[in-house]
Amino acid sequence: MAKRAERPGDPAKLIGLLWQPTEAVSRSGLTPKIITQAAITLADDEGLDALTIRRVAGDLGVSTMALYPHIAGRSELLELMLDAVAGQVYAHTTPPAQAGEWQTRIEHIAQANWNHHMAHPWTVDITAGRPVPGPGISGKYETELSALDGLGLTDIEMDQTLTAILGLVSNAARETISLRRIRQESSLTDTQWWESVGPSLGAAMAGASYPIARRVAASLGETTGLATDPEGAFRFGLGMLIHGLGQLIDARGQHTL
Repeated sequence: MAKRAERPGDPAKLIGLLWQPTEAVSRSGLTPKIITQAAITLADDEGLDALTIRRVAGDLGVSTMALYPHIAGRSELLELMLDAVAGQVYAHTTPPAQAGEWQTRIEHIAQANWNHHMAHPWTVDITAGRPVPGPGISGKYETELSALDGLGLTDIEMDQTLTAILGLVSNAARETISLRRIRQESSLTDTQWWESVGPSLGAAMAGASYPIARRVAASLGETTGLATDPEGAFRFGLGMLIHGLGQLIDARGQHTL
């Protein structure tokens, strides 16, 4: 898993790259935007393990040194990538504030972010740090807060509600993406995998008593065909969050908007 800040960079330079990127094409035919898009394409196709400055340069048909006048290194490139894709989350969908009643707006935010992570699986592989917000991340934050504004929540509650929603999505997306990778590598469905390990596991657990765990695991497998269902847990958790938020809003004398 890649870390967001792998080595110290120059925050002032990063702020300039994010907010005042040069459009001037260098002698090598590069701009920060061109480099960032090439890196996003590489990460989308092959994951973060494949993302190196050397590899991005090779994909662009230039030397590694040709990239350094534009970016300081991989850590800075990751920040540019995250900001670029964040700015596209709602580019081709209805803005959350226009998605209907507040419950629907929250579901819209959750689904848009789920789609975002599925389209860019590497986004769940970057650990949180102290990001320098660029226009993409800042615009996304503004767009999502607009769907929560006017519900009777305090500013802090709006931020915490959004953080809770995005946390549900990213955690479930991370587990779902990881499971998909494992299934692709093993070529076995969860049912087939359980059948292969079941006899050995049963022998190892002989005499142990976990009646509730056995019942619940069996119910999950029979109902979903999965060993674990993070997406189902995310959608159930989102429903509970919306229900609890509705009770808070109602208690403050607010009504569905």
